[in-house]
Amino acid sequence: MTVLKIAFRNMLRNRRRSATTALAVAVGTMTFLLFGAFLAFVFTSLETDAVRRGGHLTVFKSGYFLLGAGDPAGYGIARYRDVAELIRTDPEVAPRLNIISPTLTVAGIAGNFSGEHEASKTFFGVGKVPADRAAMRRWDEHGIGQRDATDDLLSDANPALGYVGVGLGRVLRLCEPLKIADCPAEKRSPTLTSGLAPALAELPAMDQGGSAEPDSPHIELLAATVGGAPNVVRLDLSGAERQAAKELDDNYVGMNLALAQKLVFGRDEAKVTGIVLQLRRTEDLPAVRARLNRIFTEHGLDLEVRDFTELNPFYAQVHRFFGAMFLFIALIMGVIVLFTVVNTMTMTVMERTSEIGTSRALGVRRSGIRLQFTLEGLLLGAVGATFGLAIAIAETLAVNHAGLRWTPPGNATSTAFRLALLEHPALILIGWVAIVAVATLAALAPASRGARLQVVDALRHT
Repeated sequence: MTVLKIAFRNMLRNRRRSATTALAVAVGTMTFLLFGAFLAFVFTSLETDAVRRGGHLTVFKSGYFLLGAGDPAGYGIARYRDVAELIRTDPEVAPRLNIISPTLTVAGIAGNFSGEHEASKTFFGVGKVPADRAAMRRWDEHGIGQRDATDDLLSDANPALGYVGVGLGRVLRLCEPLKIADCPAEKRSPTLTSGLAPALAELPAMDQGGSAEPDSPHIELLAATVGGAPNVVRLDLSGAERQAAKELDDNYVGMNLALAQKLVFGRDEAKVTGIVLQLRRTEDLPAVRARLNRIFTEHGLDLEVRDFTELNPFYAQVHRFFGAMFLFIALIMGVIVLFTVVNTMTMTVMERTSEIGTSRALGVRRSGIRLQFTLEGLLLGAVGATFGLAIAIAETLAVNHAGLRWTPPGNATSTAFRLALLEHPALILIGWVAIVAVATLAALAPASRGARLQVVDALRHT
């Protein structure tokens, strides 16, 4: 305790130099914590968005992940309700499960032939259970607090109701009925549309149910059934939803699972291409995935499991990119703190050479000299890191209450911007300890140099 008091008093002997050093340490700490808080918010936002849209895990028929895009109907899961019930009632999975829901991917041609300007385009669609989709979008383990306001685009009561991507809505000349902005002047194209409209008219449309008005915005969807025969259904449009990537936005159709099954399987046995599992907590993902693999092996089911990071390569890419950036910035801050403290402690040792010689002559061991200067570096680091932490917390509170908005990676619309510092106490602890440790290590070299001074040479120093 006495050595600590002496180190504290020595730190105050040159207040200006100590204040400058502590300020440099504070800036390093503040930068580390604020950028870490920003990355924590980005990572939790990306995870929340991915889990809300596609769940944590998806069960496919074996081979679908690599080959199913070319033949989704051929990789359908038969008796999927029994598989879902097997998963839902498992004693290890059930307590961790939030939502389990079947989905069906479908591809074909979408056409709009109801107005003056006919248009058609290939599409990629996903059939979902509307109630499950709405429940999944309420998942908020990390307290992001943001929800998509598009839960009413699908309806359990009306299977024929669906929506399109904003880009696809423009291509199909539906700007006015879907209230899509930034639409160029419409030009009639005589290519694919002129031949497709009569062909679609000759195909028997499936009975969809629902009670849509004849003049309500709608499109026709054409796809090949599992048997290879063409099939067409009518999709009544409730709106347009912007997708994250333009390629997806120009092709996406969201629809009720029942309608997608009628389009792909007709009157044959209805199947699905995926069974989505949304868990209560992301940390349960490895355990649930392992359990699912055991269940499928025990029951002889030809199924495989993929998690959301595999199904969303963009998530993993952004995670690695920002992680590398964080390490780079942390390294730079560490080097700045290191050299600042080394410079300060070196000047301190030079100025107190005679004092070191006197202490050594009075019987103080080299280890005592080394400890004294190392403690001064530790105190400078602790004071600066604490000050930087206080500034980081103040700036975090200011930013979070400023109502700022931004468009994060992978999102098509702007969301609230926040810094997730107080939600991650581990980040605060690691940042503070790391900066103090760097400052302490930086003081070791000058402290060792001072401890190695010969007593006679130190006493003669002026």
